Amino acid sequence: MMKAKIEQLLNTPGRRFLFDREKDQLTIEQDGRKIKLSLPSIIARYEEEGEEVIQKICYYVVEGFKAGSASVELSRHDDRVLPIIRAASFPLASKAGEEFMTKQHTAETRIYYAYDLGASYRLVTKEMAAEAKLDVAKLDCLAQQNLLRKENPFKLDHVAGNDFYFVQTNDGYDASRILNHSFLKSLTKDFHGEAVVAVPHQDVLVIADIQNDTGYDILAHMNLQFFAEGLVPITSLPFVYHHGKLEPIFILAKNQPKE
Repeated sequence: MMKAKIEQLLNTPGRRFLFDREKDQLTIEQDGRKIKLSLPSIIARYEEEGEEVIQKICYYVVEGFKAGSASVELSRHDDRVLPIIRAASFPLASKAGEEFMTKQHTAETRIYYAYDLGASYRLVTKEMAAEAKLDVAKLDCLAQQNLLRKENPFKLDHVAGNDFYFVQTNDGYDASRILNHSFLKSLTKDFHGEAVVAVPHQDVLVIADIQNDTGYDILAHMNLQFFAEGLVPITSLPFVYHHGKLEPIFILAKNQPKE
């Protein structure tokens, strides 16, 4: 039923649908480009959030195909370049073999670069950067400067003596704000416990003031849930933030973290 519902909403001339019954995966093809959807994860989110999830996923598919065919002019619009956080396992090249510009971040994450198109973006390839005469250092500098111009609104929740801050603007760069060290430093300077940050998926940044063992347990469960629900999952591991550095931690049983 979910497969039929998505196909009905996205059906248009020139678009093909391929269903892998073993993996419960729906692949959508258009103009030689492919987008794959995991139906079990969509169904799980649908049961929690309802019809809005289907509309959101269809929107991302449509905008994804638009972004794939959009022109990129880095030399004329370098103010559109922004950093993107992805899992270390994320592909280093497109399915067409175009290598992406990347920079190491942590053992769990890697930085990619996006050319913003408004409702979507394209990942910057080495060919695009070469045409604009930009190496990784220059591209990273531009991206970081543009990121600093973004506002960082957050929601604060107090749970069991711990403080949890959530950045969820849904602008595509929520997780990227983990790279804004001036923001993290200003927010965490008055923390009473340990500063821990997490980027379970692209559309959320969690910053926590963990003041007791229960706080670690809450963060672990929260991070796993976000990771499972995200359209672009990144990592289920949180990071201790100390003196501008990020150290991944494993939160084990009995709420006790170990580095």
